[in-house]
Amino acid sequence: MRVKSRWNVKGKDRAPEEVAGALAFIAWRIAGNTVLNLENEDYQTETQAQRLDIIAEVLAFLVHLVDRLAYGKIDESDRPRYIGTLGLRLADIMHDNRIDAEGPGEYRNAFIDLVNERMDAYAELPFADGEPGFGMRRYLGDRVAEAMGPKHNKWITQQVMDIEVPEALETLRKGLRNLLPEAATAD
Repeated sequence: MRVKSRWNVKGKDRAPEEVAGALAFIAWRIAGNTVLNLENEDYQTETQAQRLDIIAEVLAFLVHLVDRLAYGKIDESDRPRYIGTLGLRLADIMHDNRIDAEGPGEYRNAFIDLVNERMDAYAELPFADGEPGFGMRRYLGDRVAEAMGPKHNKWITQQVMDIEVPEALETLRKGLRNLLPEAATAD
């Protein structure tokens, strides 16, 4: 998947909030592409709200990956600004999309609560050498399977673990390499 991950004006220092905004755009594209890939593999979604539920799960996973990849590689005092802004920007995008799909309401807090809950769960799972471990990939696969519903969920977890996570990680790393170079490399 191709994403724009380079600044038009090179050599300019960027605030963490600016970088996080660009990362939010990339994460949203990755999550949307994941849903398209699943649908192209004949895993059926029924509604736009269901698609957004899947996107939310993938986004929570990606926010956690950015945090894990950035840990120890960027100034620790800046890390909350990157991750906080990333989460809030994604909450805004999710809110706008939920309004389009489900009508008026407040959707930001539900998304933020989901991300916080998943961050806690993912923090307990293995992540070594810059790679999400089996448990982390499995947890995402199971959450996506739940969001997809019972019709096809027998194979969705495996699809997410074996195909979607590596593709998402590759695109995320490319974005990090260009926007936040110090966080893109493994220890």
